[in-house]
Amino acid sequence: MNNYELMVIVHPDLDEEASSQALEKIKDWIVKSGGSIEKIDNWGKRRLAYEIQKQNEGVYFLHYISMPSEAVADLEKNLRILEPVMRFLIIAK
Repeated sequence: MNNYELMVIVHPDLDEEASSQALEKIKDWIVKSGGSIEKIDNWGKRRLAYEIQKQNEGVYFLHYISMPSEAVADLEKNLRILEPVMRFLIIAK
């Protein structure tokens, strides 16, 4: 198991329920791949450095996760098609 930091920027116009559903999907993907989530930090709504999908703001979530390295590619593939996610970044710690 390797440790990773996953930063996810969610669309700012979503209500609380829709953004929590997106986060639950991400948690499920991580757990199904054999990983675990140590901590999730909600950074809240912040201004973006540049416009993404005609939006100037986004809601930031930082996940501290551990998962097998071969499962990272599948997680990235799933995050690309998850509609509420504007951007994401996975960094090995």
